[in-house]
Amino acid sequence: MDGPYIRVEDSGLMTPLREDVTTIGRGRSVDVHLADPSVSRLHAEIIRRGPYAYVTDLGLSRNGTRVNGRLVARRVLEEGDVLTFGSARCRVFGIAAEEFTAEVELRRPAAPELTRRELDVVTSLCRPALSDEAFVAPATAREIATDLVVTEAAVKQHLLRLYQKFRIPEGANRRVRLANEVVALGIVRPLPPAERALAPAERAVPAERTPPAPVPAQAIPAQAAAARSVPAPSIA
Repeated sequence: MDGPYIRVEDSGLMTPLREDVTTIGRGRSVDVHLADPSVSRLHAEIIRRGPYAYVTDLGLSRNGTRVNGRLVARRVLEEGDVLTFGSARCRVFGIAAEEFTAEVELRRPAAPELTRRELDVVTSLCRPALSDEAFVAPATAREIATDLVVTEAAVKQHLLRLYQKFRIPEGANRRVRLANEVVALGIVRPLPPAERALAPAERAVPAERTPPAPVPAQAIPAQAAAARSVPAPSIA
């Protein structure tokens, strides 16, 4: 097949990528139809810009979009990349090889400034999605509250402010769209494997132990003198 195309792994169906936008989902009117319940009706788009192509998750599915196993919101594609929409796997071919950092997004927006507590909230929000499990949704407000040992109402207030900072419009799966944007901007990254299985409390830096009080210098000679004053026992 001439030009870039996408292949559905289960069926082997190959669809050429359009010159502008190729839609992917479970709906009847999309370009690449995936009959999988984990895929939303309009799940993602592959957009071509000259020799480049990048995938964009539309934030309408709880299962998200992954490239080579990593959850993404938008990412430049390379030859042979594995795209996972929900649990449906596809691969892209025919993309011209060129030295281009796939981690860098096209027209990447600047990340907004976050307070320390807001950073804690988005970290807890994205932690499930950055685990080794294949398909997980971001944490709920209740799960974040449990993780951070705060009230659920406080978490919801922080989420509302975060929606405004990241310009996440109202609608379904707003929490998922926020997580996608946070991951895409590189604000939250996967934990090292050694720390991934630990609970938040176990990842905390242990408090320094208070060293024992030093023994006064003048007390040492006195103790030594008292020891010398004890008469040695007589040997019969």
